[in-house]
This record gives sequence, structure tokens and C-alpha cells, in this order.
Amino acid sequence: MPLTEQRRADLDHLVRSKKVVLFMKGNRRFPACGFSATVVGILDQLTSDYETVNILEDPAVREGMKEFSSWPTFPQLYVEGQFVGGCDIVKEMHEQGELQRLLGVEARSARAPRVTISPAAAKAFTDALSEAGDDVLRLEIDPQFACDLHFAPREDGDVAVTSEGIVLHVGRSSAARADGISIDFVQGAGGGAFKIDNPSAPPRVKPIDAKGLKALLDAGKVELFDVRPDGERALASIAQARKLDAAGQAHLLGMKKDAAIALHCHHGVRSRGAAEQLLSEGFTNVYNLEGGIEAWSRDVDPSVPRY
Repeated sequence: MPLTEQRRADLDHLVRSKKVVLFMKGNRRFPACGFSATVVGILDQLTSDYETVNILEDPAVREGMKEFSSWPTFPQLYVEGQFVGGCDIVKEMHEQGELQRLLGVEARSARAPRVTISPAAAKAFTDALSEAGDDVLRLEIDPQFACDLHFAPREDGDVAVTSEGIVLHVGRSSAARADGISIDFVQGAGGGAFKIDNPSAPPRVKPIDAKGLKALLDAGKVELFDVRPDGERALASIAQARKLDAAGQAHLLGMKKDAAIALHCHHGVRSRGAAEQLLSEGFTNVYNLEGGIEAWSRDVDPSVPRY
């Protein structure tokens, strides 16, 4: 249904309610998808002065913003009332320093990270470079410290470092996260593969299956939180799970940083994004229920409805 003039005016007021507004799944403390978590991670590097709107809590805003922005997916970033783009565009603008300029943030030169490439990895790279053409060896590390090592065209803002005669181009926003990284090439049963050790990487989210989670819950060794909105919780819920509403968030953030915390959603995707954000808040013992409440219904408690 086309937006009414009044509805369009309401959304226009919303996008201008603060200099920087991010329409996302979840909120800045608890993103409910990986794309939203990525944009939050980028914004957090540049400014603390931005507003988030959780489109999962308001279907009218979710559907209205798709037409208002002429953009079908989320997150959607607005700066001074103007639509900037989604996750991929924000990442690219950050890499090139354009987002910093748009936000009025000083674009500092990235310091070259310390990188160690083993002789075995250098040989593997040398062999592969013969077929790379004009592409360069690039390393990108996202805010969750997932590494992407590949051959691609050089990008503006790349920081070039050399080890064992190999030139590695590190993405601008990845440089700080790459400091101290070591790259090796090891042989295994399935053949050779690159092994990356990054001492800067924070603790990882621990995947756990439904039966494993039940065992921890029964032993009182973990506290479970449900990241889904009220509509989904009305369809099905796990009795031991605390709703992650404002009160639930306050309770969670008041827990000790080493407390065992588990999160779940429908299939495990949104809760993984929220779990990654918890790690960025300093929590170190975070589980994600793989397969979500769907797996719980299938493997632990068939009385919980599946939807």
C-alpha cells in the first residue's frame, strides 16, 4: 500500500530526529542480525551520538521504511535526514573514508599492522599469485573478527605490509584488528589450508545444541535469554528463557562479565548477532543455541510449538 502523505511526513520526522539514525533489527546493544551488528560496529568506531530504531518492534515502520527509502532490506542508515545505504554501502564508505567525512569525523591514517607470514604460507601465496593477474592479496577482518583472505583489486585506503617477501593489503578498517596476526599454511587430512592466528580477536560465541543447552540449564550453569519480539514469543517459548525486553536487558547487563549466558531466537541467526554484540560489551562466556527454538522443539521438548 502506498504511503499516505501523513505517514510519509511521520517517517520523515523520524529519520531527522537525530543527526544519525540507523533502522535495524534489534538495537545498538543487541543487534538481531549480522548485517545490523556490522553497521553498529562501524558506527561505534566513529561516534557514540546516533539513534537506532528497532524495525522488529514496529511492523508499520518496517514496511513503511522500505517504500520511504526505496530500499527493501535492513539495516538502513540516515545521516542528517538523507539515506546513506545498507550494510555493504556503509562498509565500503568506511573503508574509503567517506563515512568519516559524512559524519564530520577526522579520518586518521591507519597504522600498518604487524603481520607474520610463515615460509610455508609465503610459498603458497607465491604459487597462487602467478594466476592472480593484477589482483593483490587482501585481508579484511570484520567487527566480529572473521577473516577474509583473498585476491582482489586493491582498494583506496588499503594498508600494505610485507612479510617473507609477500605484500599483503589490509583493508583500512581492518588494520587495527590485524595487528599481531600470523598466517601459516598447514597440511591436514583434507589437504592444505591457511591457518590464521589473531591475538587481538576477542572471545568467540560458543555454539551449543539443544540437548547441550538443556543439560546446562538443568544444572543451573547458564542463564537463557530470548531475543525474539513479543509476537514470536506468543507463538512458542522455552520456559527457562528470560525475555530480552528492557527489563531483561538491564538484568543481563548487570551480570558478571564471565557469567554463562545463552541466547536463542527462531533459528539461531538473530541470536548469534546479539551474542556477538555481547562479546563486544565485554562478556566472555556466551552461548548461541544453534537451530534456535526450532531445534529445541525438535530435539528436547516437542510440546513447544513449531512455526
